[in-house]
Amino acid sequence: MGNVIAMILAGGKADRLSVISKERAKSAVPFGGKYRIIDFALSNCVNSNIYTVGVLTQYLPRSLNKHIGTGIPWDLNRRWGGVKLLPPYIQRSNTEWYLGTADALGQNIDFMDHYNPELVLVLSGDHVYKMDYRQLIAFHKAKNADITLSLSPVPAEQMDRVGTVEVDTNDRIITFQEKVLQAKSNLASMGIYLFDYSFLKAQLQRQNVFDIVRHIIINGLQQHRIFGYRFDGYWRDIGTIQCYYDANMELLTDPPALILDERNRVIHTQSEERPPVKFGANADVVNSVLSNGGIVNGRVIRSVLSPGVVVEDGAIVQDAIIFNDTRIRRGAKVDRAILDKNVVVEEGCVVGEGDDFTGSQKHRDLISGITLIGKGTVLPPNYRLGRNCILDIHLRPEDLPGDALQSGSYVENRHDPD
Repeated sequence: MGNVIAMILAGGKADRLSVISKERAKSAVPFGGKYRIIDFALSNCVNSNIYTVGVLTQYLPRSLNKHIGTGIPWDLNRRWGGVKLLPPYIQRSNTEWYLGTADALGQNIDFMDHYNPELVLVLSGDHVYKMDYRQLIAFHKAKNADITLSLSPVPAEQMDRVGTVEVDTNDRIITFQEKVLQAKSNLASMGIYLFDYSFLKAQLQRQNVFDIVRHIIINGLQQHRIFGYRFDGYWRDIGTIQCYYDANMELLTDPPALILDERNRVIHTQSEERPPVKFGANADVVNSVLSNGGIVNGRVIRSVLSPGVVVEDGAIVQDAIIFNDTRIRRGAKVDRAILDKNVVVEEGCVVGEGDDFTGSQKHRDLISGITLIGKGTVLPPNYRLGRNCILDIHLRPEDLPGDALQSGSYVENRHDPD
């Protein structure tokens, strides 16, 4: 679609994802074994024939920049269009940070002008879903809309984390409530906004326009044509550890809530050249996702393993999400946990032990028993962790107190950064 360009907002900080986003942007967090969260927005674009994509980066962009590179996996390494990484830069106002979603777009008007688009599709880079944007575009044109928001129903317990809207019988949005407990509607904004570019540009050139929702949508409900397109497919906002964990586990249902093997709607990603998964003589794998380069000699049950994960003989991994190149040593047990990359769980360790579900001291959202271990942390042999624990990144064995950590505990890395 040569008259449509996409702008992916991928610069947000994700404090509620705790240590797994401490050294990476939220959109660069691994998902489903081999993917990064931003792969879904990028793949949706190319699967919808949108081949000009700007990725607006800001917070900890190194991992995201490395992952996207020149865009080859998504067929976005093109002379005209393709994918472009758009960090903030010092300009006439002497600000070098994006001050909000609309400000991020406003600082990149020159980029958008270069392609002279009819429509601009603004996407969040931290949502998991598969969508054909061509249907959204057809709806937008049929309504002669200035803005179209994509909408998805959400359960009541998630309404305080999303913006919700009411629509009239013609699908025109009449109210927008931002993250309230008692919302009037269960229709959530998916963070997908389709704009007529001439309208968007005029809005961005007004004074004090920093946020798409507050300063363009809510302020414009009465005078502009703003419509809601109802999406009935799978969509998850990965806003908390619980949501992230649940979305990964949903890949293991039968049938899976999100189907990743559709030949005509492939989710592309940047994959390392690694050997196939190897199963040893004592391997036992049940209802799990494994990725290339893994070696399994122990038991893996209802878990999602990223590339290069090693589960040694006698080790048990259950109801867990394990990132790249983490090693679970002989006889160790990991239960209901998320382990970042390059973690070492030494022999005889237990991660996620017992029936004490005391909530986390560090994150109020962590109450369901999920234990988090940050990137590069090494547990000493026979160490025991309770539930809802958080271990910071790059911890050494000597940083951990005693021989066990009770449920809800948090251990911070107090070393000087390398």
